[in-house]
Amino acid sequence: MIKNYIFDFGNVLAEFYPERMTAGYITNEKEIKRVADIVFDRLYWDRLDEGAITDEEVKAGIRSRLPEELCDDACKVYDNWISSIIPVKGMYEVICGIKNKGGKLYLLSNISKGFAENYKNIEWINKLLSMFDGLVMSGEIGIVKPHKEIFEYVLDKFNLKAEECIFIDDRDENILGGKTVGIKGYLFDGDAENLRKYIKGMLKKSGASKG
Repeated sequence: MIKNYIFDFGNVLAEFYPERMTAGYITNEKEIKRVADIVFDRLYWDRLDEGAITDEEVKAGIRSRLPEELCDDACKVYDNWISSIIPVKGMYEVICGIKNKGGKLYLLSNISKGFAENYKNIEWINKLLSMFDGLVMSGEIGIVKPHKEIFEYVLDKFNLKAEECIFIDDRDENILGGKTVGIKGYLFDGDAENLRKYIKGMLKKSGASKG
């Protein structure tokens, strides 16, 4: 029986679209993609997820790759990315539904130390994550998905049984990473209603829910 629901953050709980986040600070439409590609380059963000690079090092890299007239605004994009993200429609209701039925909620996200230190300043994110029973953010522990070790870390930290967990993520490789330790996965397609129906059906099959 599933008792524990482990959620990814980006493009599961929050929309993460670099060009849209960039458009709030770059007025020249021709430069939006160029700036977004550099500011959100995996060259930096993979290392941020690992806790292996500082914000200042990222911004120095951004400045080295853009013309001077774009640098200040590009750094603003980076400095304000957390406040630029918006919730995935319908996911707050899904989370509330799980909570109301007694399910336990956990976050497992490849995300930076900067997010961990600042997310409480964003009202909707703080409200959402305050309902969770535990949070694991890769930048704080130096382990990232899809490595087996981060899933083992979650199970050990919160004393969870793999067979009682389901992991919701938008990337196949991360779902497969969870399966290596026995955690069932759900590949999120951006549709909260599909997820709600899946959870409802799963609970019915387990005999944990009626109607």
